[in-house]
Amino acid sequence: MLLKISSTLIMAFLLVPIVAVVGSSFTATNFPTFPPRGFSLQWYAAVLNEPAFTDAMKRSFWLGLASSLTAGVLGTLSALTLSRLGEKGKLIGTLVMSPILFPTVVLGLALLIFFTRVGLAGTFFGLVVAHSLLTTPFVIRLTLASLAEFDHSLQEAARNLGASPMRTFFQITLPLISPGVIAGVLFAFILSFDELVVTLFLVGPEMQTLPIRIYTFLEYDSKPTISAVATLVILSWIILGLPLLALRSRGTRGKTKNG
Repeated sequence: MLLKISSTLIMAFLLVPIVAVVGSSFTATNFPTFPPRGFSLQWYAAVLNEPAFTDAMKRSFWLGLASSLTAGVLGTLSALTLSRLGEKGKLIGTLVMSPILFPTVVLGLALLIFFTRVGLAGTFFGLVVAHSLLTTPFVIRLTLASLAEFDHSLQEAARNLGASPMRTFFQITLPLISPGVIAGVLFAFILSFDELVVTLFLVGPEMQTLPIRIYTFLEYDSKPTISAVATLVILSWIILGLPLLALRSRGTRGKTKNG
């Protein structure tokens, strides 16, 4: 009984702010209120008719897609290598995971200094490199979790039967670790889409992402437009979260059958 009550309170604590943001996006007033006063879709129209927001959304989407795919490739290959190194892999893995241990302000300043010297500051490619650096460790961690239950003898059996390393990877290894890889790529996309601090150091005047656009908007305005933007982002995260739930349920059913 106590567990149910505590779980309900925790869920309410997590969901109430989201409900408040979504509700305030439909208010008819010129400032966010919850419960909403009246009902209006004008703030969604304001977002979709404002090029500054729509361009920032598109840029954040493509940036998240490019950096998450890059992190997916680098993270998967790194995890496969680390899983075969044993104790040495743990030490190297600590170094590989170091980007998430540094404060983002320090990392952003370091990248700004380096990118200014090599000419990547203020470029889209520079942002992809920076976001890939930030998100790859998470792909590595989730892929390693899948590899923890992976039977490496399957790879050896495939090689003994004449399969090339490339064929073994795509037909044996990748399908079996795909839940961790896909979860890592989706998580990398979400992190990249939401990244603000490091992006602030590297972004150019014509290269605003959605988090930076939200940040600059809130400096000068407090209209419910920002609630509409947040609701659209929440909706996109729900859509992205459905594949993760499907993978988790599939993995749970597989373990139940095997058990």
